[in-house]
Amino acid sequence: MAVAMTVEQLWQPVPGGSGTYIRELAAALAARGDVTLTGIRARPSDPHASPPTPSCAQGVQRPESPNPGPVIDLPAVMQLHSSRLPRPALYESWLRLRRPRGPGPRPDVIHATTWAVPPRSSLLVVTVHDLAFQRSPDHFTPRGVAFFNRALEITRREADVVIVPSQATRDDVVAAGIDPERVRVIPHGVAAPPVTEAGAATFRERHGLLRPYVMWCGAIEPRKNLGTLLAAFSRIVGDADLDLVLAGPDGWGGAAADLGRRRAALPADRVHVLGALSWADLHAAYTGARVFAFPSLWEGFGMPVLEAQAHGVPVVTSRGTSMAEVLGGGGLLVDASDDADLAASILAAAGERHDVLSLAARVNAARYTWPASAEAHLAAYRDAAEGNTL
Repeated sequence: MAVAMTVEQLWQPVPGGSGTYIRELAAALAARGDVTLTGIRARPSDPHASPPTPSCAQGVQRPESPNPGPVIDLPAVMQLHSSRLPRPALYESWLRLRRPRGPGPRPDVIHATTWAVPPRSSLLVVTVHDLAFQRSPDHFTPRGVAFFNRALEITRREADVVIVPSQATRDDVVAAGIDPERVRVIPHGVAAPPVTEAGAATFRERHGLLRPYVMWCGAIEPRKNLGTLLAAFSRIVGDADLDLVLAGPDGWGGAAADLGRRRAALPADRVHVLGALSWADLHAAYTGARVFAFPSLWEGFGMPVLEAQAHGVPVVTSRGTSMAEVLGGGGLLVDASDDADLAASILAAAGERHDVLSLAARVNAARYTWPASAEAHLAAYRDAAEGNTL
């Protein structure tokens, strides 16, 4: 099967989780041997530049950075086709004019991996990661919201199959008017490099992490619910021998300023704000954590839950969210608005239930692989080709 896949997201300043999805899916599809991939991107400023490597919470790490993460050699897994148009012009032309069409011979399937949706010159598959712009439009520019809404309308009208990573996102897209018979729930895989105890110890020493710690990772923004996490930690900091480690870049919505105020009320040596981490440091941080706390109000998927579990770290996360869908037995669910519930569950996961949850976490994360995700994507492509979207 010939598949043309949009890969421009990989050259964005902040590739985010969508960038990880594109990299890992492309590699897993190419490894099968029965899929020919073409990558579609905008006109590059430097045709020979490799895309930056994603790191924790949507940050990026340039190839020259220390401890680079895994870099998938795109030319080795697909033929890259560059448009004559730069990114802004290409995206606007796709959405407003529905042109230009894709490269060369017509593929069997065009897969729009983000909201940049090419014209439907072949069967069209669109991945919708989330509808964040509808849930929290104030987190985006008016121009951005208009762009996303137009892409949603095109998806509603033209897509043969819509792929979503979770039941939670499926519910959102169906509520937004997309025919449920065209929607496929295909979870992501998880890629977690092994980290030695020595590597984790070196990371802890470098960051002054002398106690066992509760870890959180993400962009510092309102939906991540850091205020409740800080309130929960304030309940246990006086009695538990646990620190709190926060990894990820500043976000928006005043969350960083709120974090600063709340952190000031806690002992200075017990809360460690590390910023965005490289791929290697992120996984060293997971490996050294006693508990991973992720009380986000909502996510399209919640990849950090599985990344932590892959390192055997018990997870405490939010009930009634996409994270609850993938948690399995390797963690505890809480009311995301209840700091007392969150505090009690952190203590339980760090204490008497730790070892059982740790084992279950590894077992659960092992169920989510990129080859399995690629197989499900290929089935969705074939169903689109056969006109069977049930």
